[in-house]
Amino acid sequence: MQISAKADYAVRALAELAADAGRPLTCEAIATSQDIPFRFLKGVFQDLRQAGLVRSQRGCEGGYWLARDPAEVTLADIVLAVDGAFLTLRGERLDDLGYHGPAAGLPGVWRGMEDHVRQVLTSTALSDLVRERLAA
Repeated sequence: MQISAKADYAVRALAELAADAGRPLTCEAIATSQDIPFRFLKGVFQDLRQAGLVRSQRGCEGGYWLARDPAEVTLADIVLAVDGAFLTLRGERLDDLGYHGPAAGLPGVWRGMEDHVRQVLTSTALSDLVRERLAA
């Protein structure tokens, strides 16, 4: 299994915003802090803004804020915003799979894996990540 770079970067960037919610953070500051390629992160933020997870303000006092309380934003929300699905197989959604013969049951196994991933991601909020970091 692979977690996309886009999903990883999105979660890390929003964790930065959740940890420092008192002020806007620039894309540059987040990219530097998390060692994420700046140009790639800008595209990630476009997806996050379209999904309503962040808001932005231009100008010298500008940057990004979380659009919702960190306790209300799950990792599932973030992954779906940037990837559109929890798991794909060779770029195909699992619902579209249809195997024949001895492999006919395999799509059910993949969907079961997806259900477990969905459960973990929907039960973990950004506030959980920040709380774990502060407790360490």
